[in-house]
Amino acid sequence: MAFFNFKNIKVAGVACAVPTNEVKTDSYKPLFGDEEVEKFMEMTGVRASHRTSEHQTCSDLGYRAASELLTKKQINPNEIGALIFASHSPDYRRPSTAFVLQYRLGIPKEAVCYDISLGCSSLVVGMQTIASIMNTSDIKKALLFVGDTAGKSVYPEDRSSVMLFGEAGAVMLLEKTDNETDQINALVRSDGTGFKYMIVPGGGYRNLHANEEVVMCEDGNPRTLMNSFIQGTSVFTFTIFDVPRLIKDFFAQTETTPDYYDCFAFHQANLYILKQIAKKTKINFERMPITLDRYGNTSGASAIVSLCDKYGESCESKTIKVMACGFGIGISLGATSFEINTDDIFPIYEDDQVFEDGLITNPDQLYEKK
Repeated sequence: MAFFNFKNIKVAGVACAVPTNEVKTDSYKPLFGDEEVEKFMEMTGVRASHRTSEHQTCSDLGYRAASELLTKKQINPNEIGALIFASHSPDYRRPSTAFVLQYRLGIPKEAVCYDISLGCSSLVVGMQTIASIMNTSDIKKALLFVGDTAGKSVYPEDRSSVMLFGEAGAVMLLEKTDNETDQINALVRSDGTGFKYMIVPGGGYRNLHANEEVVMCEDGNPRTLMNSFIQGTSVFTFTIFDVPRLIKDFFAQTETTPDYYDCFAFHQANLYILKQIAKKTKINFERMPITLDRYGNTSGASAIVSLCDKYGESCESKTIKVMACGFGIGISLGATSFEINTDDIFPIYEDDQVFEDGLITNPDQLYEKK
């Protein structure tokens, strides 16, 4: 069992940003029909989402979130010893987006920076990775970036996905402390047999120049090989059986019960799935913040979006016990627990900025002018 316990490390802050562009789910009625859209909203709970512009990326949103967090925490970027960007929505095929964020934020050259290619489980695995790095080094502060712009890979007439995904970027600050009660637990699992369940088949180095002909798939949705494919039945089975099993095992491993936690910041897959998970694990659904109604399925950023939505505007200063859970593409799933003061949870920011220096439309832009 891949269970991790890290002492003397705490979550010192979280922040997130979404695009200002809000898309109402109702707006798809002319395309899919009233009945189809109403049925979708009832099942998933998604009534609106936020979408990026053509050239805005997850790292743009993460940059805004990190800038706010560092400023409000009065932390100099020179104090950051590690920066990890965990996402399926990088700025480029290469280099790692972590280097772009390092440059934009002014993180020192001595910092360790790299990307992790993960989606819905990126927060849990990212926390486990950074805590492991901090546990065996002299690094005292680190930033974890998560989130996706999944809507960019969805075929615009794919009714199973185009209304589901929202886009967001989030950041978490982790700090080393002298207090052993500061700790992070994590339980991580993977099942590669489901690598086809959620996939963009084309565009990678297996099929770099994939055929972009639109085909009608078995589920009745049109797509190209460059678009997201989701095998709904297989994904549903995984979430209903494997995720509750993981959560129960996490409770057993940490010797806790659902009553121990103040907040369950779970990946916002869809409303029906979240209700089923809560029912099977005896989690009080009222302690599970829901944000997919306004922000959609924001992939790895979901848990932080939920925390920022619930506590970001709160005037009450208190320490809360959080259990976060991410599950999805891979297949990858994980659960983690930590404590955080509500003063260190910042509100959801809206932002449309684009890193213009990173938008390269002509190879000549790559050469320094002398």
